[in-house]
Amino acid sequence: MNLNTKIIWLTGLSGTGKTTLSDILKKKLSNKKTLLVDGDKFRKKRKKNKFNREEITKNNYEIIKFVKKNFKKYNYIIVSVISPLKITRKYSKKIFKNNYYEIYLYCSKSKLFQRDPKGLYLKAKKGIIKNLIGYNSEIKYEKTNYKKLNLNTGIVSKKKCLNRIIKYIQT
Repeated sequence: MNLNTKIIWLTGLSGTGKTTLSDILKKKLSNKKTLLVDGDKFRKKRKKNKFNREEITKNNYEIIKFVKKNFKKYNYIIVSVISPLKITRKYSKKIFKNNYYEIYLYCSKSKLFQRDPKGLYLKAKKGIIKNLIGYNSEIKYEKTNYKKLNLNTGIVSKKKCLNRIIKYIQT
């Protein structure tokens, strides 16, 4: 394994800013070889549209396998995925060891409803979506207790979030 490659794993509920911060971070790291793995795009390419525990776990393990396969090709691999189950994040940490930088993004439910970039919370409220993680799903977001960066994107600006991420991955 290339000891210099850093896996930056942004996790959190839908609407917390994973994709937004990943895109900004990729631009900031544009002078380095950087791969962006977006959970939504990854799932769509593989035609995975079920959100039960088994499918979420399988999809996250497939992302980890993909990252591992591409590990030596990049300086940074930014993963942006809800990854609500701690078993998959712990596995990623185990595989990539000190190259793994987990960043948990969160904000208030009212902020999630206000943002709702994909209209998921509105659909869940109307009963159209019956399994939105963090709202009406049997699957709850499971927090880990090891060291990671926690960012409240509801009160911390994008610029400050980016600066904290950069500082975190440089330690």
